[in-house]
Amino acid sequence: MSRLSRPRLLLADDHRMVAEGLKSLLSADFELLGVVEDGRTLIEAAKKLRPDVIVADITMPNLNGLEALEALKKDNPKVKVVFLTMHQELAYARRALEAGATGYVLKHSAPAELLTAVRAALDGKMYITPALAGEVIQAFQQGKGTGDNPVGKLTPRQREILQLLAEGRSAKEIASTLGISSRTVEFHKYQLMESLQLHSSAELIHFAIKQGIVAI
Repeated sequence: MSRLSRPRLLLADDHRMVAEGLKSLLSADFELLGVVEDGRTLIEAAKKLRPDVIVADITMPNLNGLEALEALKKDNPKVKVVFLTMHQELAYARRALEAGATGYVLKHSAPAELLTAVRAALDGKMYITPALAGEVIQAFQQGKGTGDNPVGKLTPRQREILQLLAEGRSAKEIASTLGISSRTVEFHKYQLMESLQLHSSAELIHFAIKQGIVAI
């Protein structure tokens, strides 16, 4: 493949060592546009750079990969995102594919699997890591969605606020980040607690960690 015609790729992963390894793996076949470390920066970079494909982690600060994908799809329905993640749970893979991901690869998989997934995305195909493919197909056939996952019942704004709360942000900081009032943040916080049947900020944080919304 000519270096002039290489597909343009954007990386999103907040683990620097992982990102450096990915750059080494992908640079031979793809033009790397850059590495971003959180979901909000990913959205901004994707709008500006218009990559052919994005390789992203799910668990990232400020905004996780799943929420970022929903925003990216609104801006560009044809955007191609391959998730490279530690999450082996069926619920994450299902939610990622429902949000419009074109690939789902586990971080402990062989490096060649990521290359296969990226090339499949560029060809307009979907790739699911073989370790989960059978479960995902069976779940779709049986009509199992994210209904069993309490995160799937939250609104996008609630999920944003839950992540920022779990990252230790104050209501004032969250309000500034999202461009809303502190009172609105507090309103969403209490709605979250009611919806999830939780009774304190500590329980909200524990829930967010358990669900993989934030890393420990």
